[in-house]
Amino acid sequence: MIYDTLSINEKGEFKRVCNKLLSICLLCKQKEDTKKDYYFIERYGDAINEYFEPLGYELEINKSIKAVQLINKFGINRVQLKLIESITLLILRILYVEKMQELSLSQFITIEIDELQNRFIALGFKDKAMDKTLLRQALRTLKRFNIIETLDKDMTLSDSRIIVYPTIQMIVRGENINSIYEKLDTYKRKGVIEDEEINGD
Repeated sequence: MIYDTLSINEKGEFKRVCNKLLSICLLCKQKEDTKKDYYFIERYGDAINEYFEPLGYELEINKSIKAVQLINKFGINRVQLKLIESITLLILRILYVEKMQELSLSQFITIEIDELQNRFIALGFKDKAMDKTLLRQALRTLKRFNIIETLDKDMTLSDSRIIVYPTIQMIVRGENINSIYEKLDTYKRKGVIEDEEINGD
């Protein structure tokens, strides 16, 4: 195995990074506390894939957006996202694409809560802003998986800011915005959004 050829220090890093991948699934260069991990994975991706392959996992390295994802090839060990979390994720993906058209690849994509809430209302889910408790919970979940970073203490204020990382492109695939709107429309038809859950990646 490639692992056997690593130095003692490299083996220590290998174990740490693999455990992080198992718990978080997504890492990217743009996020300061995972930048070092991303470069390690870029260098030792073959060894990591060799380690995970018997377990049914596959490491995807996207060098164009500098992000990685650990994928279970059997579709198990999937995170259960509440519907409101999935709606928030898809709206952020739409806003991310729109911002990407205005900025260069090297710039952070920053979105204000007001933009998210306005799009939520415009899509017709409710005639008022998303419940603050539900919003806070949704953002906490997305932050846990390195999809976003919150920049302000109170994330329910209209001018609070979120960094959206390139990892969102690996969770919500493709650039076809119409397909994302179609998915949101199916969620809207489900009715009550506070309690329902769906499968997420």
